[in-house]
Amino acid sequence: MNPMTRRTFISAATAACAAPWLRAEEKAAVPTGLDFPLMDFHVHLDKSTIDAVLALPHTRGVKLGIVEHAGTKENDYPIVLKNDEELKRQLDMLAGKPVFRGVQAEWIDWTNGFSTTALAQLDYVLTDTMTFPGKDGRRTKLWLKDIESLVDMADKQAFMDRFVDWHVKVLSEQPIDILANTSWLPAPLADDYDAFWTPARVQKVADAAVKHRVALEINSSYKLPRLPFLKIAKAAGVKFSFGSNGRYPKMGLLDYSIAMAKELGLKRADMFVPAPDGQKAVQRWKRG
Repeated sequence: MNPMTRRTFISAATAACAAPWLRAEEKAAVPTGLDFPLMDFHVHLDKSTIDAVLALPHTRGVKLGIVEHAGTKENDYPIVLKNDEELKRQLDMLAGKPVFRGVQAEWIDWTNGFSTTALAQLDYVLTDTMTFPGKDGRRTKLWLKDIESLVDMADKQAFMDRFVDWHVKVLSEQPIDILANTSWLPAPLADDYDAFWTPARVQKVADAAVKHRVALEINSSYKLPRLPFLKIAKAAGVKFSFGSNGRYPKMGLLDYSIAMAKELGLKRADMFVPAPDGQKAVQRWKRG
């Protein structure tokens, strides 16, 4: 019998801790051909309510993870959780509901308003790289129509190198569990996705994700990452999560995620599950 490595030990221990709720989800799961239950960790309530979301037809067979934006007041969203008190209200609202409780962290200073004790009440923390330092150094949303006036993209390959470095910074300097919207590119680069996401750039992101124990999201709304990116990430040992980035009533629709999982031959051991208490990213993290 092969000796158990540290990686397989951690995976086995995490799976064991998660087994009771995994078994409960599997009883109601819709057949997908996969050997693990479906979980959509990227769901926003926005103008809906948790009760409306839970009233969606159960035929989707997906357990949802509800996230709300979290960070400082400088982040421009209808709701941004900024401190322990606001986070507690969010957690209390979801308490007792059959969902995972998470936040979508914004920018790289988001931890400033929260205690580790409060953050440890979450099941996971998710973030993305779609907000980037602009020409003036301030946070800039890369999906804005006038983005080329705000971020230097005159040399697109040079921008892409900076963007990959930004991925590594986000993965390495924050207590996060999932990188969402993985491999998304701003409009000026999106049509040449394969040219910009070279194997070397993908490898750099994948290696950082493995090193810092961050899962990469397979996003069904954006249909990203594409298969070549995912193959490199899988070979590197990356864990994956599924996400719809869904707003009512589109949460839990994971067709692309499922299709990519089948193409890659993903198994239970390849998938992210929330870590048990004491092993969460926010508990492993050392504040600077």
